Amino acid sequence: MDELPEEEKAGIPAWVVTFADLMSLLMCFFVLLLSFSEIDAQKFKQIAGELSKAFGVQREVPVLEVPMGTSPIFDQFSPAPPEPTVVNEVKQTTTDEQPELETLKSPTDVAVESTTDEQPELETLKSPTDVAVESAIQEELEKTLEQVRSVLETAIEDGRVNLIQDNHRIIVRVEEKGAFPSGSADLTWEFEGLLLEMADILVQIPGKLTIEGHTDDVPIRTQRFYSNWDLSAARAAAVANALLAEGNLKPARLAVTGLAYTEPRVPNTSSENRAKNRRVEIIIDLSGPIEEQEMRLRELMNPEADVSAAPDSRSSDDSDQDELLW
Repeated sequence: MDELPEEEKAGIPAWVVTFADLMSLLMCFFVLLLSFSEIDAQKFKQIAGELSKAFGVQREVPVLEVPMGTSPIFDQFSPAPPEPTVVNEVKQTTTDEQPELETLKSPTDVAVESTTDEQPELETLKSPTDVAVESAIQEELEKTLEQVRSVLETAIEDGRVNLIQDNHRIIVRVEEKGAFPSGSADLTWEFEGLLLEMADILVQIPGKLTIEGHTDDVPIRTQRFYSNWDLSAARAAAVANALLAEGNLKPARLAVTGLAYTEPRVPNTSSENRAKNRRVEIIIDLSGPIEEQEMRLRELMNPEADVSAAPDSRSSDDSDQDELLW
């Protein structure tokens, strides 16, 4: 009788031996790598701390302390103060304002922003000489303006004349009311006497005098005036003749211009606006005398300064008007 084969006993599969050998070799390899490497303990603690903040690792907070939140950007968060409400509960308010991270800006960026945001005041850039010269010139302008106003005070109150200062120019605006009849260039007796008084003041004031005539846009055609150009020029010439009547004012200082309806003050859309546009303006230009006065003041304040190269603003026609300068 043949013997039966022995049954095989259950055991570990054959591949496990190979797998165990492979794992052992890998473990030895990583152990060798770790033994060759160097660990910076301080850097390791810093990285571990940043990771704990980034992942929101909580910390123990005493009960009496206000709860504080953490985020990757801000280490602490302070809630807004509570506001009283009708119900018996406390609410907090939030804001949508974006915080400015000043720590992330370089010193160059901060300097550029400060220079662009803060505009320097021009007054601080002026030297004491400039301030003194401007103050003296402004004082002379106000004095001249008061001289003209003293003569025209009654006419200004009646609304027949307006006095305006435009930088270095003084404008005497003569309205049509009380100065000229409608459609005429003949001065009224009352206004002609006012111009004679003004001529005595203009003799004492230096500068060029320009007389401009203005009309509205309503066409005119008569035996004397072919158009508004003739009317505006005739009215300006009538004012100039009245100023020169006494013979004290030099004709070389005057210039007469007729502008018709080309430079209206207001749109010609109503009768009131057209009345405002019908006017004669006496412009006292003080730019030249002011430049000369400024040069002389600077020479007095800075006698050692070289002003020989400065251009002479006076023309040959005005060389005989030195007595008119301030």
